[in-house]
Amino acid sequence: MTNGGLRDQYTRLGTSEKLIAINVLVFVVSGLVTALVSPSVQGWFELPKDFFDFLTQPWSIVTYSFMHGGIFHILWNMYILYVAGRIMLNLFDGRRFLSVYFLGVILGGLLFMFSYNVFPALVGMNTSLIGASAGVTAVLIFVCTYLPNQEVRVIFFNVKLWQIGVFVVLMDLVQIPLGGNVGGRIAHLGGALLGYMYARQLMQGRDIGEGFSKFLDAVTNMFNSKAKKAPMKTVHWQQRTTTATKANYDKDNHQRKIDNILDKIGKSGYESLSKVEKDFLFKAGKD
Repeated sequence: MTNGGLRDQYTRLGTSEKLIAINVLVFVVSGLVTALVSPSVQGWFELPKDFFDFLTQPWSIVTYSFMHGGIFHILWNMYILYVAGRIMLNLFDGRRFLSVYFLGVILGGLLFMFSYNVFPALVGMNTSLIGASAGVTAVLIFVCTYLPNQEVRVIFFNVKLWQIGVFVVLMDLVQIPLGGNVGGRIAHLGGALLGYMYARQLMQGRDIGEGFSKFLDAVTNMFNSKAKKAPMKTVHWQQRTTTATKANYDKDNHQRKIDNILDKIGKSGYESLSKVEKDFLFKAGKD
């Protein structure tokens, strides 16, 4: 397949699927670099536990999430991200999805560094943080909080999302004293806290990630060739005003439909939606 064909395939993916594709690509490339160049290269993208080491590589607060320790590590993370991402993107756009994910990554990383520099049992340990788990957990706990009574199929049983959320958090809490992957468990809890708080605040009408979303927009526009100014065109003032007014009306009307459906979900649950409403939400999430 040509580069153009791959690019077309990528652009047709949903937001969560693009994120999964990037994670897989980074996993393959980092594996090749580690094997053919030097294992130490990956260290520049892992999140160190020491705050002063972090100051020498501040990008690692995000890049650590693209590093994974093995095939099962990345497969499990990407599977959960795909499932939870599909649920969230049926309700919200990719912009909010990325805000929840990356804010979860950041808070999970900060909690990791805080813990290894404050708690006596962890101070002195030589470790670093890798993996997308904090961001994945943030998205999972977000949907578990926003749609607590939504039922999903797990093996042979139907369980509610709030039950899954409680189970995931309890499993991390219980395993911290056992000493297995303590740093990862702490990062998971940071992501879970972010997902829970984001959903709770959003249900009250406050988007705590709006500022971060604008930051992501600015970064995206820097690398987006389409963001360049188009050549100036002479357009009649009345025509321009009419077009803008119609566009604003269509946008407001579209958002009102989304808000009404979300209100219905909040009162009666996702299953109370008609097929038309579910399809509308699904398409809105893809836009």
